Amino acid sequence: MEADRQPAGKPVVTLFEHYGAGAQAVGTKVAEALGLPFHGQAFSSEDIEGGGPDRLAQNATLATVYAAMGGAYGGFDGRDVVATQQDKYDLVMDNNRTVRSYAESGGVIVGRNATVILADRPNTVHVLLTGALVDRVARAAQQAEIPLDRAAARQQREDDVRGEMSKVLYGWDPRLPDRYDMVFNTSRVPIDGVVRAIVETVRALAGPAQV
Repeated sequence: MEADRQPAGKPVVTLFEHYGAGAQAVGTKVAEALGLPFHGQAFSSEDIEGGGPDRLAQNATLATVYAAMGGAYGGFDGRDVVATQQDKYDLVMDNNRTVRSYAESGGVIVGRNATVILADRPNTVHVLLTGALVDRVARAAQQAEIPLDRAAARQQREDDVRGEMSKVLYGWDPRLPDRYDMVFNTSRVPIDGVVRAIVETVRALAGPAQV
């Protein structure tokens, strides 16, 4: 019955990208078009790129994530099973709270496993951005103003790390398309076309009174 339906809340768009597929550009433009907040990745490409223990020490949360993943990416070694399980629980709970607090006001959320955390939330559109590897590396290099070879190295590490984070902490692989409502190949569909499609979908689901 209509009276039994819960309010849908303000629209939310979750985005996940294969490295360099344009999430920053798409996300900020969608947020602007819908008048919603934009929330970027929890960890930047620079964070994930690494740079030795000193740099990792500056980001304690990422170091804890790496430790929970088994230390293969440069986290703390020698953690016992109980500590690792507690780390995983704390990381997931903290991230869940953050994502749900963002969703209360509506918005565009990049990464953060928001796609699974908000899987059952009404008025929410889940989007995956992908594209040809050469195009993604070139876009990332241009955006970050770094050489192509450095962007290529980032791509290999970042796509792997972000996928493994989600598998270890949430039991899903965000690089696969099955959890998304919309999948765009930004090698073929221009960024502005992707933005228009997402905005139109959000408006169609939300109704004119909410967007």
